[in-house]
Amino acid sequence: MRLPAFTRHAAAALGIALAAGACTPVRSHQGYIVDADLVNSVQPGVDNRQSVLGTLGKPSFTSQFTKDGQGGDWYYVARDSRNLAFRNPSAKSQLTLQISFDQAGNVTTIRRGGLDQIASVAPYGKTTPTLGKKRGFFDDLFGNIGSVGAPGMGAGGGGGGSRDRP
Repeated sequence: MRLPAFTRHAAAALGIALAAGACTPVRSHQGYIVDADLVNSVQPGVDNRQSVLGTLGKPSFTSQFTKDGQGGDWYYVARDSRNLAFRNPSAKSQLTLQISFDQAGNVTTIRRGGLDQIASVAPYGKTTPTLGKKRGFFDDLFGNIGSVGAPGMGAGGGGGGSRDRP
């Protein structure tokens, strides 16, 4: 039983449309939604933590450490990426806004960054390369024989610390 020509052509067109739709790139936005007017309104020496929080909102993340006794930095990160079918997404644009504060909470510096701050880390097989001596299987297996309790390997050299009795 043969299908009518119209049905065959419609099925072929539907198949081509589905295949072409699978090749359409997927665009996505992650992080902070940038409003250029608001970002440009923050000024060093004029704004403080409260005014930045009111203008830009909560930061994407904050630094844990302070430098030179000054307050921590706030970071606003926005990234637009695209991926095609099953491939990993690739960043097309990125804005990193770093706002530094002094101890009083006043804005000291504002730095902007882009795609140049993205680090590409490529895995190397199943192991991570390290600096230093390369050891083989037997070196790893038998490497500590004779070093336990050796002089200079711990307090007292007996392996049990500086205790006289067990």
